Amino acid sequence: MAVQAVPTKGNLMNTKKSLALAKNGYELLDRKRNILIREMMTLIDHANAIQEKIDNAYEEAYIALQTANVTNGFCDDLSNTIPEEDSLKLDSRSVMGVEIPILTIDEKKPQTYLHYGLRLTNSGIDKTYEKFTEVKYLTAELAEIENSVYRLAVSIKKTQKRANALKNIMIPKFEETVKFISDALDEKEREEFSRLKVIKRTKLKKAQAEKEKQAKAANA
Repeated sequence: MAVQAVPTKGNLMNTKKSLALAKNGYELLDRKRNILIREMMTLIDHANAIQEKIDNAYEEAYIALQTANVTNGFCDDLSNTIPEEDSLKLDSRSVMGVEIPILTIDEKKPQTYLHYGLRLTNSGIDKTYEKFTEVKYLTAELAEIENSVYRLAVSIKKTQKRANALKNIMIPKFEETVKFISDALDEKEREEFSRLKVIKRTKLKKAQAEKEKQAKAANA
């Protein structure tokens, strides 16, 4: 990896600061990734439990519908009497900066009346309505969890990519630059020390020669 840096103390200090910042950034990203993974695994476990419930709920709901169709005839007209669901609300919560959706369906108060008459229906219709209401709530819950898992997975992938870039590219680059500048400055200091020693030795020789010259002059 080629190092493009002038070996000065200023550049060394700046590069060390960048290195410390990159290491701190990697630690934060690694912590964020671990938290997101834990959150996603919790949701996946929940989704598996909900999936089993919703499979059973759909099975029971369609069996109830078949029974209702057999005992009451096809229920197309009756189904039109059931009001459309318009109480679905979307909110969100944040997990390490990731917006997680929250789906809610208002729990309606116990009805004091039926949406269909009793004369042409039986308990099979009631059971079908009850089972599909259960399916409705479970479907909303599962949709919330699956969307949350998808968003978390996307964020984990991005976080992992950034963490890898810091760990495998930026941090080694800064470490190599610090080593290059440090070695260059050390070599420069050694050269300066050697030069000062030579100058000092030369001065001592000149001083010694001057003393000897003066001593000879005095003895003459």
